[in-house]
Amino acid sequence: MQWAVIFNETNIVGFVLLFFRFGALFMATPIFSHKNIPMNIKASLAFFFSVVFYNSMPPLAITITVPNIVLAILSELLLGLAVGIVLQLAYNVITFAGGQISFMMGFSMASAIDPQSGVSMPIVSQFLSLMSLMILFALDLHHWMLLFIDSSLKTVPLGGFILAPHMYHYIIHAASHMFLVGFMIAFPIIALSWLQDVIFGMLMKTMPQFNLLVIGFPIKIMVAFAVLVATFSATMLIVKGQMQDAFNALEMLFHTNLH
Repeated sequence: MQWAVIFNETNIVGFVLLFFRFGALFMATPIFSHKNIPMNIKASLAFFFSVVFYNSMPPLAITITVPNIVLAILSELLLGLAVGIVLQLAYNVITFAGGQISFMMGFSMASAIDPQSGVSMPIVSQFLSLMSLMILFALDLHHWMLLFIDSSLKTVPLGGFILAPHMYHYIIHAASHMFLVGFMIAFPIIALSWLQDVIFGMLMKTMPQFNLLVIGFPIKIMVAFAVLVATFSATMLIVKGQMQDAFNALEMLFHTNLH
């Protein structure tokens, strides 16, 4: 009799929706969506945390029919996608800044496969991305994510998420803010590179024998690395602030109408 109560259709559908919520978030958010994590490990983690959070699962608010279950699964996938976009926009600030720095240093052609996203990016972007990932681990971002899921279970019923119109405006604003903050991070190196170009141009006018390729580019690289090291801690603080702001903005996801 006890097993019949546990494995009734309401509990089973609720567990499936909880599993899809964890799975969608693990597929879309930083750290958990790392390409080097095998898919079966992500699915196992989603199943494990679904079991752990099963007692925190709110009562199912949908009528158990096939169309309603399909719509509820799509709603959970939409929740994971929306959260992933918000967090990835905050995290990609550093990769965009790294791209600008690589271009000014002459490293734009030196690219490698980023293990986080699985795409090719400049080497400076990859370095800053990996360092940011270590900082996020140190800040317990993965714990923040689990706390967010626990909070979402209390405020957004399973299968009851709707993307509110104001969330579209926030995503557009976050995308433009990503470019702004990225340029702000890269600006010290960009400004010094422009200043060096002016100085090198004046030297080439006064000293035609000055070889820009042999002398100028190594100097630009050394100066850029020096500035990168000097501003590294401030850059990581900016990334930390962006991720904290992104988690605070996720509260907008809860101001939605329910099915």
